[in-house]
Amino acid sequence: MQGKTTTLSTGKFISKERWGFTNKLRNKLRLITEKNCKLAIDLVEQKIEDAYLELSRNNKEVTLFEVKNKLNGKTAKLGDLDILKLFKKHNDYFKKKYEAGERSKASLQKYNRAKDLLANFIKQKHGKTSYKISEIDNQFIYNLESYLKYESSFNYKVGISHNSVIKYFQCFKTICFYGIKRNLIATNPFLAYDEKLIIKEAIFLTKAELERIEEKKFSTDRLNRVKDIFLFSCYSGYAPIDVQNLTKENLIKDSGDSLWIKTNRAKTNIKSNVPVLPPVKRIIDKYSHLDENRLLPKISNQKVNEYLKEIADLCQINKKLTHYVARHTFATTVTLGNGVAIENVSSMMGHTTISMTQHYAKVMDSNVKNDMDKLKEKFV
Repeated sequence: MQGKTTTLSTGKFISKERWGFTNKLRNKLRLITEKNCKLAIDLVEQKIEDAYLELSRNNKEVTLFEVKNKLNGKTAKLGDLDILKLFKKHNDYFKKKYEAGERSKASLQKYNRAKDLLANFIKQKHGKTSYKISEIDNQFIYNLESYLKYESSFNYKVGISHNSVIKYFQCFKTICFYGIKRNLIATNPFLAYDEKLIIKEAIFLTKAELERIEEKKFSTDRLNRVKDIFLFSCYSGYAPIDVQNLTKENLIKDSGDSLWIKTNRAKTNIKSNVPVLPPVKRIIDKYSHLDENRLLPKISNQKVNEYLKEIADLCQINKKLTHYVARHTFATTVTLGNGVAIENVSSMMGHTTISMTQHYAKVMDSNVKNDMDKLKEKFV
């Protein structure tokens, strides 16, 4: 709340002259009216502190608006909003961002799915079609977790994995933050949920495996196209949705005559600018004849992953290849493995924090050995 201001009335009055004469009521006071004013101000200060402490127990970021509403008795009214109505407000807003090209279709689908899961839980476990945010407590939250993990169903599959549950709860938290920022609610009850993702080791290709795919010539055009799209991602770090959206307008030449691919990630709308490496340039040149404005042929992510299984078999790679393995390969083998600083890798991948990059980027043993060899020389 630093730097923010608002006003509250004590209901008391003092003239401008007496306010200045008493040094804003800091001097010793003799008049009853001035003593009453000082008492009223002290009382308001105490109420502000109490309101802030109470609100901060459930919310890390307390706004002046929340404190003022708490003092004016409006907080309870804000908390009466139905969580599913708030979800709809957010998702309608997010849909506009998707239609404007600022967010991905997959992210919109995730929020709609999260809303459906929450609605199913409320209906099945509470027999309701609505639920006030003010009534969401820890028991509700952890019963919801249990329901998602062991009882919810989708496409005939019962239960959701731990990491997927964590991501749905991130959606629930985001919805409430949306409401707080728009003065629709006062607190975020889902902050009580603090489970962590189980970080699995990212699958990536070694330099030898990457070269094996590059050197392999396939007998069908479909496999050769998917191979090129996959290698493009390996050497640029772009996710599947971003590769599909790249056009010739994204190809920029800087003042030093170097080529860059410049765009914003569809998932987060975060800037992701990557210099064009020689393998990427060769692939772009190969498809420069396309009638469309695209850099690469358009193939669905589902088909890409399906054909990558064939490519893995034909190249004798004993790993489950998906388009995202290419992104991991860029982070590890292509960049970190060749000494690129993790800060620069993070920027190219469109991450907002280094910790996000560390999830993708495995520090390779060869890097550790090289650094330790340099260190050994200092102790000879």
